[in-house]
Amino acid sequence: MAEQKYLKFEGRILLLGFGSVAQGLLPLLLRHIDVPANRISIITGHERGRAEAEGFGVSYLVSPITRDNFRAILGPRLSRGDILINLTVDVSSAALLELCCEQGVLYIDTCIEPWSGGYTDESISASERSNYGLREAALALRDKFPKGSTAVVTHGANPGLISHWVKQGLVNLSRDILGRSDIPKTGPEWAQLAMELGIKSIHCSERDSQIAAPRKRRGEFVNTWSVDGFIGEGSQPCELGWGSHEKHFPPDGNHHEFGCKAAIYLDRPSASVRVRSWAPHQGSFHGFLITHAEAISIAEYLTVRDGDRVVYRPTCHYAYHPSDDTVLSVHELAGRHWVPQQKLRLVRDEITDGMDELGALLLGHKKGAYWYGSQLSIHEARELAPYNNATSLQVVAGALGAIVWAMQNPAAGIVEPEDLDFQRVLEIANPYLGTVAGTYSDWTPLQGRNHLFLEVLDVDDPWQFKNVRVH
Repeated sequence: MAEQKYLKFEGRILLLGFGSVAQGLLPLLLRHIDVPANRISIITGHERGRAEAEGFGVSYLVSPITRDNFRAILGPRLSRGDILINLTVDVSSAALLELCCEQGVLYIDTCIEPWSGGYTDESISASERSNYGLREAALALRDKFPKGSTAVVTHGANPGLISHWVKQGLVNLSRDILGRSDIPKTGPEWAQLAMELGIKSIHCSERDSQIAAPRKRRGEFVNTWSVDGFIGEGSQPCELGWGSHEKHFPPDGNHHEFGCKAAIYLDRPSASVRVRSWAPHQGSFHGFLITHAEAISIAEYLTVRDGDRVVYRPTCHYAYHPSDDTVLSVHELAGRHWVPQQKLRLVRDEITDGMDELGALLLGHKKGAYWYGSQLSIHEARELAPYNNATSLQVVAGALGAIVWAMQNPAAGIVEPEDLDFQRVLEIANPYLGTVAGTYSDWTPLQGRNHLFLEVLDVDDPWQFKNVRVH
């Protein structure tokens, strides 16, 4: 990969956390940003990755960050014009975001984290410990810091790139269905386009087929990206953006009593809920409805209102089929009543084959289904960047795009992926994403469901459903 420098950065870069994504990101920061290695530092809670970091001449400090010490440790190491790249777990994103806003420091993370134990704290309501609640708490800081240094929250692959793939998908559908080539400029214009196209549902559709040796063993959780991160979000309440066309509310569903009210949650762990989805290489599959910020932010961004009344909103959710060993790990985790296994194993160099197929699946328009995203194999990932597998590199590519955008737009305030220039971010990320393309399909969530048993559905307007008897 050519070492194109996107900009010269005069500040310091502080990487908080040095797990799979941070290890994969570091060499790309040095490849694409003109900054001396001695102005990059790492603070993490473990020794893993020290050799890799020091091989690049980057300082490495093992010092776990807590609610009591984060200001004392991070404050002196950050000053106006620096950037904090938060890639850790069990550290409050809102707390770090507030610190950076106070000190004029650029900020980016790939998800909104609570302090340790926050995902499962039974003293906190399910609504507050959901991604919806964490997002509302972080975005509330906009009132305290209405202007200032750029802080990009939740920007990796998903959340992150998925919002840009939604926009590119809408542009492509507008061209193919409406014969238009113009690109919306504002959130309301994007929402109007989605409504005009008839988009009813948007899946963040992901199928990870990577396999590693040795395979999963009893009593361990295996994953291709942060094990702690996946167990944490899989234990959160199941969440999805709730569309204006929906007629049947889930029996264990709940509305939030605060905030944007673009999403709902279920009284179930998100890794216990399965949904049907589709991707070009895999075809139809069952995925876990894992809670993710993009399900909320995309749903809110594409909402059309008439005053306080919601005229249009698509249903949005994540549909994730992780690696086969991770699926087995989730089944075992559920059988343990969501108490994590004794051994947690992140696989990277052990992977022998497979790909991660991740994209935005837009449903309900005149052409049926349209998927736009990345198909990246483990072999391509290893050729493109060191210290990565296919999954981590997709996240790294999204983070890199957001970091460059933030450095080039340092006074944008607190923003989400939908607020960024989608074309600029994709321009930076695409070289690391393997095959990036769009595919049409006639697939629907109900296609073929009566193969073994006839289903009688109580719906009034089954958009383009085939082979289903409607009651």
